[in-house]
Amino acid sequence: MITTSAPARNSRVPTWLRVLLPVSLILVWFGLFGAGGASFGQISDVSTNDQSQQLPASAEATQVQELQSAFRDDDVIPALVVYQRDGGLTDADIAHIDDDIERFGSLDGVLADDSSPVIPSEDGEAIQVVLALDTDGEVADTVEALRAVLENNAVDGLSSAVTGPAGLTADLTGAFAGIDGLLLLVALGAVFLILVIVYRSPLLPVIVLFSSLSALCASILVVVQLARAEILLLSGQTQGILFILVIGAATDYSLLYIARFREALVAQPTKWTATWAALKGSWEPILASGGTVIAALLLLLFSDLNSNKALGPVASIGIVFALLAALTLLPALLFWAGRVAFWPIRPKAGTVGDDPISADRKGLWASLARLIHKRPRVIWMSSVLLLGVMCLGVFQLKADGVAQSEFVLGESQARDGQAILADHFPAGSGSPTVIIAPEGRLETVAGIVLGTDGVDSLSVLSEDSPSGSLQVTDDGVQPLGPPGTPVPDGTVIDGAVLLQATLDEAGDSVAAERVVVELRAELADLSTDASSVLVGGVTAIALDSNETAIHDRNLLIPLILGAITIILMLLLRSIVAPLLLIASVVLSFGAALGVSAWVFNGIFDFPGADPSVPLFGFVFLVALGVDYNIFLMTRVREESKKHGTRQGILRGLAVTGGVITSAGLVLAATFAALGVIPILFLLQIAFIVAFGVLLDTFLVRTLLVPALSYDIGRAIWWPSALSRAFPDADRSGGKHAAGEVNDRGGAPADV
Repeated sequence: MITTSAPARNSRVPTWLRVLLPVSLILVWFGLFGAGGASFGQISDVSTNDQSQQLPASAEATQVQELQSAFRDDDVIPALVVYQRDGGLTDADIAHIDDDIERFGSLDGVLADDSSPVIPSEDGEAIQVVLALDTDGEVADTVEALRAVLENNAVDGLSSAVTGPAGLTADLTGAFAGIDGLLLLVALGAVFLILVIVYRSPLLPVIVLFSSLSALCASILVVVQLARAEILLLSGQTQGILFILVIGAATDYSLLYIARFREALVAQPTKWTATWAALKGSWEPILASGGTVIAALLLLLFSDLNSNKALGPVASIGIVFALLAALTLLPALLFWAGRVAFWPIRPKAGTVGDDPISADRKGLWASLARLIHKRPRVIWMSSVLLLGVMCLGVFQLKADGVAQSEFVLGESQARDGQAILADHFPAGSGSPTVIIAPEGRLETVAGIVLGTDGVDSLSVLSEDSPSGSLQVTDDGVQPLGPPGTPVPDGTVIDGAVLLQATLDEAGDSVAAERVVVELRAELADLSTDASSVLVGGVTAIALDSNETAIHDRNLLIPLILGAITIILMLLLRSIVAPLLLIASVVLSFGAALGVSAWVFNGIFDFPGADPSVPLFGFVFLVALGVDYNIFLMTRVREESKKHGTRQGILRGLAVTGGVITSAGLVLAATFAALGVIPILFLLQIAFIVAFGVLLDTFLVRTLLVPALSYDIGRAIWWPSALSRAFPDADRSGGKHAAGEVNDRGGAPADV
């Protein structure tokens, strides 16, 4: 408990300083709140969802992306407009399509001269048109304009859709459209509701949310400026995670401070001394908790995938401001509010609480402490068994990548268009695999590509004809058009040619990725030190992204575990306790991932998961899950110095149970809010983290860790002096009966 004597140095602080310091802090944060709030509308302007920008420079698809700019304008993205009528297109349909094409050419962002003529299907039921869109403008806006033309000029029985890379990009952009407003409103609403229920006060939740929002605004202000300076790469998913992480973490840290401040208001004579006592009791666990999260996030800088690498510093900036808000703005606001903040249930001065685990003490946490006292081994072994069963689901997790068309949940015109294409054309139309080969190897490369299963056709691109100038057949390289058509200039650039292979499978599918893997294996023997045959394109970008994500996952998980373990050892001055905590959180993560796999496959019927999903889930669950163990074990250590280890464990659990449970509910609710954004990746992260946090809050931190620590006793503090400070009580049959001596070896333990 907090002592009733105020620190002498605080009692001598002049009154003017007691007024000036909190007022200055509040004014500084008000300034950050205003400046950051003005940047809210700008954060989407500096973010990108282009998957090609996420790859490292060493990736083969990245090299192809850079080289193909010599053959065609790299500021162009193809959009496929596909039409279909069951039973066959009519002459009226074809005339209507010609009119649509004319309308398309007049739209801003459509490069009419670089677009293809109509391409009919062999069955006569469909036509596709490949439009070149200028990426200097807003691709999503251009696609919406194309779709508006189709909708405003619709003909009964004639289906149409805009798909291809541009269509998929537009659908993805539309799915992220609610990230600025809807996501934040849902998260704040959920947190506010939980805080009102927990504190039964109308003012305190407002103070907490203002602190959290101030931290978010300050974070956005800094992140937007760094993104504008091209120091940071910001994507839609990183933006969403930043919002949720800052609100959740800042609120959690605030709850820990509020618990200490409430105790201090009871024990201390003035608001000033109560504020300093609360800071003294909370700054170490809050900084340690934030430090573990920041350490885990900054280790993402070792990632090869730029999207992972970018998340590290962006989210770390958010956690830094969450820490600052919880340790500066919140104390200043509560200093001014005092006991009024807790109205109508104000803490009364001088009413220091009794033993939190005494036999006559009522309440959930006192009862739970007494239960752990009686049956520690049964509790922790049962908990481990339950978590182990949950972990079995990990073997059902499909995290080897999904088609880009599956990224968006719910309605997607691009996905519907892909289905039409697959029914009437080679599914890879409009998303060709790009091959760059030496001029002298053209015939050999063409033969290998055309002989590969899954390749429908092959063309050679020239500088002057972006849609393909030559057709490669089994008889050799043949120019398109009537006999005698000359080969146009620009086909060979810097001794290399660019080929486009149309695949039988959709360019964003896993099946197409397997074709690219086979092509690379077959063409690898043709590469020399002087020249290489490189395979890129939309499919290769997705393939390289998945492979890089798997590499990052295998590299970063051990690094993160090692860093957090070291932080815990420094904080708890122990080796045994940190290892115990890390093991419990890893077990909790495995259980959360296992249950998530069962839910994803059996209930939601998801097609799979991105390889980064387990990594992101691990980063947030392990770093944030350790937070609650830090909150618990720092208090246990504090109580153990006064009452011995076993009494300290029970007291620490009873005192922190309410605040840590509230913090867990808040964090789970904020991450669950990610589910309102119809993006598969974010929904999966939302479920894994939200479920994992609840599991950690109600099972691991509440039962497993206290029971196992109690069973081990003072040895959990080895090799620190605390492990030798109080001799443990003798056991009788492995149980602790009421009236047994406590860890000091003195009076009976009153539990």
